[in-house]
Amino acid sequence: MKNHSSKKELMLLPILLVVILMCVAGHFLLQANFQDSNLVEYMLAALPFAMFGLVIVAFKMAAKNEKDEQSEQDS
Repeated sequence: MKNHSSKKELMLLPILLVVILMCVAGHFLLQANFQDSNLVEYMLAALPFAMFGLVIVAFKMAAKNEKDEQSEQDS
């Protein structure tokens, strides 16, 4: 069993918090008050793509950290 560096795993928390805030903001913008705004409609349409992009960044960071840990164990 491998031990993981908690510092490297904690680097992913800001991405998680941004995605959570985007999800909450999306639900807030779905209220009836913003129903007539075209800008809000476009922002809500782009929201899943932005979240998907952040997930890709998080996966790349995790893969890089895993690769770094593997190279540290090998040397």
